[in-house]
Amino acid sequence: MNASELLNRYSAGERDFTRVSLWGVILREADLQGINLSQADLSGANLHGVNLSGANLSEANLTEVDLSGADLSSANLSKADLDSANLRWTILTGANLAEASLHRALLSKAQLAGANLTEANLNGANLWVANLSKAVLSRASLKGANLNEADLTEANLWGANLNSVSLVGAHLQGTNLRGAFLCEALLSANLRGANLSGANLSRAIVTQANLQEAILSEADLSGANLSSTNMTAAKLRGANLSEADLSQTDLSEAVLVEANLAGARFNNTNLSRALLRGADLRGTDLRQALLEDTNLNGVNLRGTTMPEKKIRQ
Repeated sequence: MNASELLNRYSAGERDFTRVSLWGVILREADLQGINLSQADLSGANLHGVNLSGANLSEANLTEVDLSGADLSSANLSKADLDSANLRWTILTGANLAEASLHRALLSKAQLAGANLTEANLNGANLWVANLSKAVLSRASLKGANLNEADLTEANLWGANLNSVSLVGAHLQGTNLRGAFLCEALLSANLRGANLSGANLSRAIVTQANLQEAILSEADLSGANLSSTNMTAAKLRGANLSEADLSQTDLSEAVLVEANLAGARFNNTNLSRALLRGADLRGTDLRQALLEDTNLNGVNLRGTTMPEKKIRQ
């Protein structure tokens, strides 16, 4: 089927174009809202600026398609193949992209607020400045993705794979990152109040980030670089911070009950009014840490150098 035939049949009131072959077709700025293109082959097509709001593109082949500036609000793209697709400036508000493949897709400045991306493949995707507020990305894979300056406010990333992702300048206030994988991720972002309980942030770079009041209970932050980060009143009960760099980090009023801080670095770290009951501080040097009104009851201080330069045996 060619572009003219499709447009003529659509104008005549036909909407069901299931499984049609339209690879390489040019349909720039066409109005196709509500069309059914499920399982259609649109690979390599030029759909720049097309209106596909409310359309059904489930299981469609959209590899290397140009959908830049298109309107796909409330569209069904579940299980669609959008690998290497151009979705810059595309409107995907409220769209269903569950289990879709967007490997290396270009989604910079795309509107994905409230979209369903459950179990979607976004490995290597470019989501620079994308709006993902309140989007559902549970169990999605975003390995190596670019999320710099993206808006993920109140998004659901439960169990998502964010290994080696870049989130510099991203907004993650109130975001659910429970059980997410953020190994070696770059997280110089606003995570105030975010839920990272049980998340894996081992060897992550979280410098100059805002983790104020964030929930990090049972999280793995071993070997992470958390220097110059605001972690005021953060909840770190049972967290693993062994060998972490906490230099110039503000942990005042933080809850570190039963946390593993063995071998962590505390150069000019603020631990005032922090709760460390039952924490493990073996082999650390606290001489430059601020410990005003810090609760150290039951803390394991074996081999720890205290401010008075004494090493606890």
